[in-house]
Amino acid sequence: MAAMEKTRGYAHRLDLRSGVAPVWTALTDPRLLAQWCSADATISARPGGLFRTCIDRMTEIEACIDVFEPGKRLRLIYFPVATLPPTDSALVDDFILEPARSGTILRLLGSGFPGEPAWDLPYLRHRNGWQAALVRLRTLLDSARTGEAP
Repeated sequence: MAAMEKTRGYAHRLDLRSGVAPVWTALTDPRLLAQWCSADATISARPGGLFRTCIDRMTEIEACIDVFEPGKRLRLIYFPVATLPPTDSALVDDFILEPARSGTILRLLGSGFPGEPAWDLPYLRHRNGWQAALVRLRTLLDSARTGEAP
């Protein structure tokens, strides 16, 4: 890998009608995580904890929780995956919660994905997988808020 390798990322924003506490719980409670992220998703929600899921239904990913600020921020740094092309860059997903007048703003910032062609498909799968999962998160939180089944 070249030392000056270009990387790319993504930014998702989700405006939720739920308060920060239910959003944080949905991100960090293993039972709720499995309902919106993927059925096999697990988390040990603490600094240095482990996050594991299959974001695109094809590639299992594991990450270390390197930032854990309850109600504010959860940052994941992914471990290398043998089925993905090699890279020297760190793949990161950073969940940032912000209270808003109407609920919570959740931002997911992904970074570190190599700009080379071999990473085009893994990058798109990761980005689009999170986008679909966040739609499921909104549905889960809205149904919990209104008392309806998701």
